[in-house]
Amino acid sequence: MEQAQNFNAIIEKAIVDNWDLDALTDYKGVTLQFHDVARKIEKLHILFENGGVAKGDKIALCGRNCSHWAVAFLATLTYGAVAVPILHEFTAEQIHNIVNHSEAKFLFVGDVVATVIDEAKMPMLEGIINIPDYSLAVSRTEKLTYAREHLNEMFGKKYPKYFRKNHVSYYREKDGEELAMINYTSGTTGFSKGVMVPYRAIWSNYDFAEAALGDIVKHGDNTISILPMAHMYGMAFEFLFEFLHGCHIYYLTRVPSPAIIAQAFTDIKPAIIISVPLIIEKIIRKKVFPKIQNNKMRLLLNMPVINKKVLQKICEHVTDAFGGRFYEIIIGGAALNQEIESFLKRINFPYTVGYGSTECAPIICYADYKTFAPGSCGRAALHMEVKIDSPDPENVPGEILARGMNVMLGYYKNEEATRQTIDSEGWYHTGDLGTMDRQGNVYIKGRSKNMLLGSNGQNIYPEEIEDKLNSMAMVVESIVVQRGDKLVGLVFPDYEEAKEMGLNGDDLKDVMEGNRTELNQTLPAYAKIAEIELVETEFEKTPKKSIKRFLYK
Repeated sequence: MEQAQNFNAIIEKAIVDNWDLDALTDYKGVTLQFHDVARKIEKLHILFENGGVAKGDKIALCGRNCSHWAVAFLATLTYGAVAVPILHEFTAEQIHNIVNHSEAKFLFVGDVVATVIDEAKMPMLEGIINIPDYSLAVSRTEKLTYAREHLNEMFGKKYPKYFRKNHVSYYREKDGEELAMINYTSGTTGFSKGVMVPYRAIWSNYDFAEAALGDIVKHGDNTISILPMAHMYGMAFEFLFEFLHGCHIYYLTRVPSPAIIAQAFTDIKPAIIISVPLIIEKIIRKKVFPKIQNNKMRLLLNMPVINKKVLQKICEHVTDAFGGRFYEIIIGGAALNQEIESFLKRINFPYTVGYGSTECAPIICYADYKTFAPGSCGRAALHMEVKIDSPDPENVPGEILARGMNVMLGYYKNEEATRQTIDSEGWYHTGDLGTMDRQGNVYIKGRSKNMLLGSNGQNIYPEEIEDKLNSMAMVVESIVVQRGDKLVGLVFPDYEEAKEMGLNGDDLKDVMEGNRTELNQTLPAYAKIAEIELVETEFEKTPKKSIKRFLYK
């Protein structure tokens, strides 16, 4: 395996080289130039140092995407602490679990998260810092309180003239195996796995992006960050690569509706678009299909001579809907709708579909749109090798295995799960089933693990939801299945008890509706149950007494 370059040195160089360029903008809000980022990082370093943070301590971040989130993350790595990004969509209980499990010392919180968490449930934290202005929400040590109150004074003492490029000097990680961050795949204790991402994996993902896009995307180009930075996909390819490449990143700080996103594309005209299928599908269905699904267009599309021109025109129209300046759209995180994919293919639109996982920080497969095989998710990415665990990988689906620089160190405090996931030869077992053609294109055929994918690429672990549902009134056992973009709970209820209590079928349905409402209050928006269906008989089981999920869809 080749040697990873020092990642914090790359951050340092990017800041110095792009000193006076725009770096981070909160859409319709404030812009920070690279030198502003450097200054804020320096202040946070002073706060960490005087607030008692040692190298290797954990610092958690939980809030919507914004410039100050990005700066706090960069400050954490370049100080030598370990970042623990947490999805802001997680419930309070899930956030408490991750903060406690990771033994975080500080927690940076966004304004919405600040109102839902309970500091008393995170006893090991020494401080909670507000992301918008880095003020202290909670301080449990005098050192931290003093450091925050005297921060500007300390900064002024350290840099009496003013803060210059030559003052930028960051922590150098010892080697590529050093831990850079812990990224949790889910928020529930018992199911949650903290993926230990080493510096080599972050560097390797950055190096892959440079090789794939470095000559196409230019310094100073605009890009948009829509995916949460706490998710590895958004972190690696909408933040770190662009920042280190000297791009200008715009954050859509609110929950972006398709209308806001479409407007942002028009205003910002990004040079590259990284997205989950849902966003692409919604914009095409809302802004493109209504204009082309009329009789006149249908007629033109059926006439061979005019057809080509019409398709070209439609492609221009779709391109304009995404700002008109991008090289390609890279889609990942979930499967692309087949109707949309065949439409994009037909109009010759520059899109590609990649494949990855948190455990690979995240990239496993990718192909440029010019060589992308439709229906696939690309080929093994730079620094990675991929194989299919099957006697006939072209025709018989097998588990997709990946090995290389992107693979995690393991799961934090969970050696058993690590052993089950990374074998003795270093292959990461993805739990996904696929085939591979002779050119190395990988085709995903399904998930062998039980994980479901939310429409925005969020990981949904049905066992977590079932665990809660099974402890509710009149529920004997349950499984959660996905139908389209809805989650449905199938429940085998306690018919005997219902009979004793004189309850009929309608009464049972009312009880389940109550259960559903109560259950949904404990779940993040993307994991809520749309309905509960009652089944007549117990679920079929394997000899190990686990439910045969594949029988129930």
